[in-house]
Amino acid sequence: MDWMVVKRSTSSHSHGRIRIIREAILTLIMAVFLGYLIVWIMTGTKMFRIWFAKLRANHTNSSYFGSQGAMILVYTLPMLFMAVVGCVYLHLGKKLSSISMERVNGRKNQIPLLKPRPMIIKGLGVVSGTELAMFIMFIALLIWSFSTNLHLYFSFTAERAVEKGDKIWEVKLDRVGLVLGIVGNLCLAFLFFPVTRSSSVMPLFGLTSEGSIKYHIWLGHITMVLFTAHGVVCIVYWIITKRYSEMLDWASTGVANVAGELSLLFGLFLWVTTHPRIRKNMFELFFYTHYLYILFMLFYIFHLGITFAYTVLPGFYLFAIDRYLRFLQSRQSVRLDSARVLPFETLELNFSKTQDLSYTPTSMIFINVPSISKLQWHPFTICSNSNLEPDKLSVIIKNEGSWTKKLYQMLSSPSPVDHLNVSIEGPHGPASTHFFRHDMLVMVSGGSGIAPFISIIRELIFTSTTLKSKTSRVLLICAFKYSSDLTMLDLLVPISGNPSALSNLELEIEAYVTREKEPPVEKPNILQTIWFKPDAKDAPLSPTLGPNGWLWLGAIISSSFIVYLLFMGILTRYYIYPIDHNTNKIYSHTLQAMINMLLACISIAIAASIGFLMNKRTKPTEVEQTQNVENGRELESLPHQSFAKVNYGGRPELKRMLLERKEPSVGVLVCGPRKMRHEVAAACSSSLTQNLHFESLSFSW
Repeated sequence: MDWMVVKRSTSSHSHGRIRIIREAILTLIMAVFLGYLIVWIMTGTKMFRIWFAKLRANHTNSSYFGSQGAMILVYTLPMLFMAVVGCVYLHLGKKLSSISMERVNGRKNQIPLLKPRPMIIKGLGVVSGTELAMFIMFIALLIWSFSTNLHLYFSFTAERAVEKGDKIWEVKLDRVGLVLGIVGNLCLAFLFFPVTRSSSVMPLFGLTSEGSIKYHIWLGHITMVLFTAHGVVCIVYWIITKRYSEMLDWASTGVANVAGELSLLFGLFLWVTTHPRIRKNMFELFFYTHYLYILFMLFYIFHLGITFAYTVLPGFYLFAIDRYLRFLQSRQSVRLDSARVLPFETLELNFSKTQDLSYTPTSMIFINVPSISKLQWHPFTICSNSNLEPDKLSVIIKNEGSWTKKLYQMLSSPSPVDHLNVSIEGPHGPASTHFFRHDMLVMVSGGSGIAPFISIIRELIFTSTTLKSKTSRVLLICAFKYSSDLTMLDLLVPISGNPSALSNLELEIEAYVTREKEPPVEKPNILQTIWFKPDAKDAPLSPTLGPNGWLWLGAIISSSFIVYLLFMGILTRYYIYPIDHNTNKIYSHTLQAMINMLLACISIAIAASIGFLMNKRTKPTEVEQTQNVENGRELESLPHQSFAKVNYGGRPELKRMLLERKEPSVGVLVCGPRKMRHEVAAACSSSLTQNLHFESLSFSW
């Protein structure tokens, strides 16, 4: 017993030390981020321009970096520093979780004091009070930036009018167009952070890439509104002043107008296809046109030159690293062990994975099946649990589109394929699962929205059966269109599990069948599991950068940018400087931008490839698998018959059911149609529900 006491004491000491280090790192990161925001706040002021000019003249305008040095120091390095240090913070958080099992035992006494009260805002959807406040502050920052820059440029109106030979109002119109572009640049600086899937920045603010997509959407709309207004005003100015030739001007040094017009054209085409109807009904069009972001950014940099582009480089640079790492991961075909074809045109795919690949509930992966489409990647929520099923990763796919229809037909035919090549990107998900801290969980799902809740319940099964720990009470409220969809509840227990494991949970299931008034006479057909033949080219899914992925990511970010600075410094000192002498008036800005972008891509490729290859594992020995239905649990013992109360011909009274919860802390998770999310959010925002903590989950099916 003494050694157990010593071990517990050592673990507690290590836990406290790591926590202190993380708090110190987070404080440093927040200080740097505050300074970065102050830079953007002050950018349009005369005082900042004077300070920045002195910085460039006295400290950073060397023969190695030229005018780029000051821009890198002020606008690029702070966010990249945050990303690198954030990797260390997240690595320590992962280590802390393994020591304390914080996300397993609940820590129910540590519910955040600031409860995210949900609100329904037209045009924004369901947002918390914190999100709304941040959105308002960001809009205020844009207004401030517009007003300060406009005031600064209007102060030179008379001189500009004499220089250009224009009227005062014409010069002011030109300046308005310029300032609109500058403010759009501010939005663009933050646009790529939310879509960096393996981001070390977003988790610092308690966000995930999946949960942050709405921020990307908001920023995208604002960016394109500002850039479109910028382009329109500039064209109107050229027409009024009869400078038609400027529309076709591609200046060697300075602003290249044609490049800006092309960038705006690509951006507009991309923007139009993001309309909800187009995205829903013509997903392939939305998917493929989104790749126009490459041309949009390329011509944007040609338009302004590489020096000014450093203001937006951090987000795009981190996105490029993440995109290249995902590309490397996707080159490996993943071993697909089995598939279950379920009665309601739904598949469960079971992949082999290494035990060091861990992920949190509600995580997702992106799947590509080359035999269907070599280019299309589709996101799916993981329903398995890395603790309960250390060697397997499972997803559920419902037949709801052309791509999923083809996949379902391949596997549900009388003679299904015996092997399927599949590539995977991910998993991507939250760094922690704070909803386990509540006394009770109420999970509300509509149709296929039950997917993320399956992984949560499997995590609770692991906690109760393996760790022998007490779990939160759970109320699952699920609505389906037809009774055949009730078979979805059978997936609460993994294929290799025992349905009786649900009895160890304080689990209550309220199921609603909305389009049938009574149980069907005939039971749905029970389909067999398909076991796929192993292939030597396939490998279990493993972490892209190994078990210490966050540290490797930090090393890749820092080393790649250092390599880039070395390449750029050598290029500038020994090739560009002898020609231009830091005047920025001789050497072509377009050519300089092109070379710098190439060097950045090479630096990222070198650092990321080395990190990926050093963590690539040797494929384990293939294990013979045969098509043996006895190896898996078939859908014969239906948990929903024993554990669920099934209601026919109506919808759940969500407001009443939520108001009845009297537990001190109730986590309310909702995943389903927009109307359902809004109804739950409205109930949780009531002053009568101070104990309800709302969270809307995204899912992919």
